[in-house]
Order: sequence, then structure tokens, then C-alpha cells
Amino acid sequence: MNSSSLGKIFLWLIRPFSFVLKLNGRNRVNRVFPMRNTILWLVVLTSLLLTGCVKYDVGLNFDNSNSGEFVQHIKLGERLTSFSGDSVYEWLNSIERRARKLEGKTQRVSQEEIIVTIPFSSGTELQEKFNEFFNSHANQPSEPVQSKSGSELPKIESNVLLEQSNFLLLVRNRLIYDLDLRSLSLIASKGNVLTNAGSILDLEFSLKTPWGAKNIQLTETAIEPEKNGNRLVWKLQPGELNHIEAIFWLPSPLGIGALLIILFVSGGLYLRYNFMPDPRIQFPPKVAAIQEQ
Repeated sequence: MNSSSLGKIFLWLIRPFSFVLKLNGRNRVNRVFPMRNTILWLVVLTSLLLTGCVKYDVGLNFDNSNSGEFVQHIKLGERLTSFSGDSVYEWLNSIERRARKLEGKTQRVSQEEIIVTIPFSSGTELQEKFNEFFNSHANQPSEPVQSKSGSELPKIESNVLLEQSNFLLLVRNRLIYDLDLRSLSLIASKGNVLTNAGSILDLEFSLKTPWGAKNIQLTETAIEPEKNGNRLVWKLQPGELNHIEAIFWLPSPLGIGALLIILFVSGGLYLRYNFMPDPRIQFPPKVAAIQEQ
């Protein structure tokens, strides 16, 4: 993301302070913040004002292999809403519309806080709904918003993959989640990082299963999750490519149901031939009874 597109993103954030710049005069501002470093003071000022202004938690909750839900909890800081106003609220409204489209439900805790719950009944349905909801094209307008220089605003790519192997009573699951947040990195035109986007964004991804999950750490720099009971929580890193893998086992309702039917039928046959008299002896045929008369 170049300086022009980043500058456009932050200009509306500092618009309420434009009167201060006018009072000080253009020459004085230029001496303190040279125009060639405009993006620098924009980032510094914004990072001071918007520390921790967006908290976004995404969680996958599994009950069994055929039942679960993914939940998003979004909370916006007062500073952000006071600066952005209607545009932020419209973003929350668009999240509600997309959730209803995927048969989900929303809970509006407050004007700045929302909880979205979308159910799924299989691994395939989870992938379809999750990727459709978080797909960058669904989050963007039909025509990309561009700055005056023609550069597009940053896009976020999100993709979840769930590989399942059925072992009759249990299902082995391998979850792979890739989230590309490199477009959120605040960089200057020469590629030098100016500030940490993590000071503005608080992003978490969690996985909850009945028996817990095992994190797969492929590299030394991979995100190490925090364990809280049967839940694993990953702290996502803005400005980086986040890769998460985990393995967990789930009960199979179909396999368990089939086993119960087999046990029930086997138990009935066992009782029938071992603890109950032979019906041929207890109830002789009618023909034989007539002949005896």
C-alpha cells in the first residue's frame, strides 16, 4: 500500500483537527512537519488518538462433526466512532445484512458493539459460509474505491480449510486458516515501517472443541496460541501473513447412532434366544391342536 492510499485513509480521521493547522499557518506547519513527510505525521497523530480503537474477535465453536457455529464479536472504540461517524455504522449494518444472508443472527449490544453468530452443519458448509462472509470481494463495493492517484484501498484475504477423516465413531479434523493482513501494514513510500498497526487493531481468532485441539507450529515465527480450557486463542498480527493450523477430534453422530442401532438389535436377538422360551413350544400350531382332538 503506497503513501497516497494510506494518506486518504487517515485524512478523514484527522479532519476535526484541520482548524488547528489553519491557525498555526502553513509555513509553521511545514517547518515542523515537512510536506515530504506528511504520511509520517499523519500516522503518528492517528496512532496517538486511536490506540486500540477496533477489537475484532472471530471464534469457531464445534459441538460435533455435524454441528457448530462461528462467532464474531466486534467492538469499536469511542474515538473511532466520533471521528468516522456514519461510515463506521454503515459498516456494522453491512455485517448484519451479510449475516442474515447466511442464515445467521446478530445481537446489537450497543451502537458500537455487535455479536454475529452463523451456524453450520458440516465442514463443507463451514468453509462456504466462512469464506463467503470474509471474502474481500464481499466486503468491498462493486467498484473498488480508489484514491486520486488511482491506487486501490487495502484488501484483506481470508480463507479457511477444514479437512475431515471419518473413523466411524470419531472424525479427525485438520483446520487450516490463512489471513493476509499485510495490506494493513503502515509503510512509507520507501518501504520503511512507520508504526505498528497492532496499536490500532486488536484481532483474535479462537477455536473451541469438546476435547480441545492441538496447535501445529510449522515455523519458529508461527503464532503460539493461548490455551483456555478447550479453547485455543491466537493473537493475529496486523501487517503480516497469519497462518494457523490445528488438529482436533470430534464425535460422529452418524457413527454413534449406527453403533447404538447395532447394539440394540444385537441385544434384542440375544434376549430373544437366551432368556425367552421358543414360541414354537409355547404356542403350538393350530393344525396340530385340531388333529389331537
